[in-house]
Amino acid sequence: MEKMYDAIVVGGGPAGLSAAIYMARARFRVLVIEKEKVGGQITITSEVVNYPGIIMTDGEQLTGKMRQQAENFGAEFLSAEVTGLDLDGDYKTVHTDRGDFKAPGIIYAAGAHPRLAGFEGESEFRGHGVAYCATCDGEFFSGKDIFVVGGGYAAVEEGLFLTRYGKKIMMVVRRDCCSIENAEVDELKEHPNVEMMFNTEVVRVEGDSAIRKVVLRNRVTGKETIYTAPENDFCGVFVFVGYAPENELVKGKVELDPQG
Repeated sequence: MEKMYDAIVVGGGPAGLSAAIYMARARFRVLVIEKEKVGGQITITSEVVNYPGIIMTDGEQLTGKMRQQAENFGAEFLSAEVTGLDLDGDYKTVHTDRGDFKAPGIIYAAGAHPRLAGFEGESEFRGHGVAYCATCDGEFFSGKDIFVVGGGYAAVEEGLFLTRYGKKIMMVVRRDCCSIENAEVDELKEHPNVEMMFNTEVVRVEGDSAIRKVVLRNRVTGKETIYTAPENDFCGVFVFVGYAPENELVKGKVELDPQG
């Protein structure tokens, strides 16, 4: 199966959908390829209040309307995994697990994935104690103690969201303050169930089928403290320390900056 388009958009998040809207409205034949859920990571955001012209919505509704808008202009969508790109020549080829597709231009909007914090046990407990999405996994830790690693916008936002579920939220921030200052930071600091742990990092997590122990280190004094979950109970560790670009398909094919 090989089909020709004027442009192929790799990635169906807000950037890819925006590109599809503009291309299709300009009467180009455009294909959007997304391997997972059209809408990207914003679909797991429970509340979107900072998109111009939209007072309040959620990520799924917002990107659902973007897709509908693109389709109304004639954009096509394909659920497939892109396995490779050939970028030489006038016509580029996008290889997928559902065939090859050609176009004079490719718009690469593959997005990013959460960065790891790097503490011992992070990979081992990923999916059963260590999480990267409060909307997806917060409910699993209802009534539990929850550590939130990070001090940026995402960490603050997700930390506030987790107060709906956790018995106690402990914000683990490497610096002596959050990297942002806004009303949400103030709300987090004033919340009765939140403890701010500045100049602190997670050293390791321990447990069996779940996390039972979290070892913390003060980055100023070097002193380590050990949190132990109540008997027959467990805790959660949510990591929000930024994102790394999904750039494997373009490595060696296009010039990348130091951040990838």
